Parts: sequence; C-alpha cells; structure tokens
Amino acid sequence: MIGRFQPDRQLTARMLVTLFLLGLLYVGFVAALLVLLKSTVLVVVIAAALLFGQYWFSDRIALYAMRGRLVTREEQPQLHGVIDRLCATADMPVPRVALADTDLPNAFATGRNADHAVVCVTTGLLRRLEPEELEGVLAHELSHVAHRDVAVITVASFLGVIAGLIVRFAFYSQMFGGRRRGDQNTFAILMAVMAVSAAVYALSFLLIRALSRYRELAADRAAALLTGRPSALASALTKLDGDIARIPSKDLRTAGAFNAFYFVPALGAGASLSRLLSTHPSLEQRLDGLAKISAELGRPA
Repeated sequence: MIGRFQPDRQLTARMLVTLFLLGLLYVGFVAALLVLLKSTVLVVVIAAALLFGQYWFSDRIALYAMRGRLVTREEQPQLHGVIDRLCATADMPVPRVALADTDLPNAFATGRNADHAVVCVTTGLLRRLEPEELEGVLAHELSHVAHRDVAVITVASFLGVIAGLIVRFAFYSQMFGGRRRGDQNTFAILMAVMAVSAAVYALSFLLIRALSRYRELAADRAAALLTGRPSALASALTKLDGDIARIPSKDLRTAGAFNAFYFVPALGAGASLSRLLSTHPSLEQRLDGLAKISAELGRPA
C-alpha cells in the first residue's frame, strides 16, 4: 500500500490468491507444453521473453495501443494540477501524465510500480467532466497505482496472452503445415497444444475477471474517501456510462481489448455481459457502494 489511500485487505488477499492460482496454472501449462513439444529451451525462451516484455513495457504497450502520448505541464496545466494535488494529499509519487486524442470518454493507469506509473485520460473525458468529477476519476486511477493492482493485473494477464498466442500459432501451423506434410503425429500434438492452451486461457480469463471486478469497487471506495466527495465520482460514473453507450460500435470494439484497465468499460447500449465475464461491476453496484460511503461520511449521495 502506498501513501494515504485507504488500504483494502480484501483486495490484497484476492490479488495474492489470484496470483497463486495463476502460478499453479502456469506451472501446469509449462509442464504440459514441455511434454507435448519436447523442447525445454523453446518453451522457456518464449515464456521468459513474453513475461519480460509485458511486465517491463506494459506502459508503453498500453499507451501505443490507445494512441496516448505523454504531455507536459505546459500542455495540460489543469490535468497536471489535479494529479499533483491528489498525489500530495495521498503522499505518493507523481506519475507521468498522458493524453489520448479520442472521443471515447475514459481513463486508465498502467505501469509496473508507482515510480513507473502512467495515468492517461482521453480528450473525450476532459470535454465532458466538471473539475470535481475529473478529480474523482483521477483519484480512482491513482488508487489503482497505490494498491499495486495495476501491476498485478498486468502480470496476471500474461498467462492468458501466452495461451492465446499459442492457440493461434498451433491453429495456423496445423492449417498451413501439418496436414500438407501428412504427419499425423504432428497434427495430434498441435491439437493437444491447442486444447491445453484453450483451457488455460479460459481459466485465466475467469480469474482475472473476478479480480478486476473487485479492484474497481476498491478503487471507487479509496477515491471517494481520499477526495471526500463520493457524489462527484458517482456523477462521473453516471455521465460516462451514458455517453459511452452513444459512441460508434466500431470505436468501442477497438477499445474493448483494454476494458480491464478502463475507468468504465467500453460497451455499447445493447451489450449485455454476464457477471461472470464482465471486467467491471454493474453501474448500480458501483453507485450503491458510493452511496454507502456518502452515508458513512454523513454527506448526501
């Protein structure tokens, strides 16, 4: 835990359990690949390279994917000012600040630790929110950094990324190589690799989604307590949830891969995901949580 953000022992426990279970899954996954592929060097090199790249360059990858760029205090004085004040209140290092030129109203935090964190907001978010609403959203993102759950989600998603890549590689190898050579043993191994990888991807997917939903509630609570204005955060949630539903579907599909990192998920009005598959709690759950905090603080929601 970093600074004066409200600690959340349940979040810490869930992160540890998730990482432990994913670690067991990872060991089993690597063992299965070693048996199937019979190449220790190949499996270890691929796994190590992907883990290193995802952990150390997660901030650059996320910014590149969202077309975000780092901005100076001269370029965005208001944005830097709000983050500076919140970091001073929370007694935490000031992260780098980035801006993504898109009408999708959203924000996210990334980076392997507080000293290498980036908080990125979109131009669409800045256009829509009042100053106190923006403060609530930024406090939410900073709490992810303080709770260290950004790094945990990055590492946790690593196994699913590897499994997904192996499924694709095995599929294309089978299509363009295995059958042409008529090698039935190769075909059987590729099918086994695809089956194991698909199972690992599905299990890691569910574990990460469960952690992601809880971390959003924890960040809402920590942000509301830090700013002392849960109603401003509730207002931002309601406003952005409604505005995102009006964003063109093609833009939402492009951004959907990063839903686990966003302040609000990039889903259209007609989208309906079960609680088991969602990266975020429902809007009603988040508003109920903020209303309870308002009651604790003795303020109207």
